[in-house]
Amino acid sequence: MVQTRILPPADNAYQYPLLIKQLLLSGPRLRPEQEIWYGNHSKYTYTDLVERIHRLANALTDAGVKPGETVAVMDWDTPRYLECFFAIPMIGAVLHTINVRLSPDQIVYTMNHADDAVVLVHDDFLPVIESVKDDIKTVRNYIQLTDEASAKSTELPTAGEYEALLAKAGTSFDFPDFDENSIATTFYTTGTTGNPKGVFFSHRQLVLHTLAMTGALSGYDEMPLLRSSSVYMPVTPMFHVHAWGVPYAATMLGIKQVYPGRYEPEMLVDLLKEHKVTFSHCVPTIMQMMMGTESIKTADLSNWHVLIGGSALTKSLCDASAKLGIHMYTAYGMSETCPLLCATHMKPEDLELPLEQQTAKRIKTGIATALVEMEIFDPEQPGCPRRRSKRRSGCPRTLADPELLQGKRERRRTLEGWLVAHRRRGLDGPGRHPGDQGSHQRRDQDRR
Repeated sequence: MVQTRILPPADNAYQYPLLIKQLLLSGPRLRPEQEIWYGNHSKYTYTDLVERIHRLANALTDAGVKPGETVAVMDWDTPRYLECFFAIPMIGAVLHTINVRLSPDQIVYTMNHADDAVVLVHDDFLPVIESVKDDIKTVRNYIQLTDEASAKSTELPTAGEYEALLAKAGTSFDFPDFDENSIATTFYTTGTTGNPKGVFFSHRQLVLHTLAMTGALSGYDEMPLLRSSSVYMPVTPMFHVHAWGVPYAATMLGIKQVYPGRYEPEMLVDLLKEHKVTFSHCVPTIMQMMMGTESIKTADLSNWHVLIGGSALTKSLCDASAKLGIHMYTAYGMSETCPLLCATHMKPEDLELPLEQQTAKRIKTGIATALVEMEIFDPEQPGCPRRRSKRRSGCPRTLADPELLQGKRERRRTLEGWLVAHRRRGLDGPGRHPGDQGSHQRRDQDRR
């Protein structure tokens, strides 16, 4: 690293750390009365969101949670989960977003491996936890989440029901400063072999990812996914890479948010119509299910922008969505990259074509987002990092990304400071990338 002249801080200058609590400043300030909905069941304002985050912080500390401990969540896509996205890391604890789609044995493995101390669990997942409770070694207490008038009875040791605990908790919490490299969140990917693989992210990484994502999704007239007038509804599980990080960006901007709860295709389309949703993100299979509902036949989808990830957006799905008036975009990333790396980037001349003729551009993953560097290497180039396997091929790509995880709970192959991961799709010209393919991510500490 080049040695340069460093500006020394003035006496008593505030060393501003990049912490998740900073992402909560602007939205409530700009749009205090903006709405956050839980389906069609309930709603509250951004002012209420801030108070509830403070109440949750007090409830967690009253339950004995200390900085550095891990607090896990098993819930559907709800405003409660959004509150946990903020309150848990803001008190210095680590948020573990449990993958509820894992088998019970795998869920036990991730909970023990993450050292979960307290678990917030929805009624729907109580049977799973109760069936394996004797194998869970680290959890000392549970907090129940319910959508009914009262929580279900359980044999688990509980601190109480979520809403009841918030109701009696204090309305103000003094969120402390700490090192921006403190772990904020952790979750486990579904590994192709062996146990799920755990990754974790720092406050610094999540703040940088939020800023980069906001620029990519809101800064261009040709891609108006997140704007002040947007209505956002995630159709990606919040346990998976923080719903791709979009809830943090949406909250920072202060836009209307609609959390659907459990995914039911007809219900999702009804919410889309009722709230005039303008932006969602999901995987192709969910999109196909929604497009196959009866409700969608009477929906005006001309202002619905959908970011597709998880697997490739096919030409047939993009063509079918265009006939319904849906504006589709593709994104690519990895669990290790927080996740967004690159996305479709439309230009003014692209939009001059009829929507049905824009498919070729929309199904490409596009161009690297802000703060991400990409470089394509010839696989035959001497010294080019590549996996020694006859089953994999393609041009490796190197990535330098400040949102890249600093560590992983399992060892990963590295080469000269670059994290090595191989995928199976090829390239599509300079600076563009149509889907999964070889990549090498440079660790953040090598860039500082």
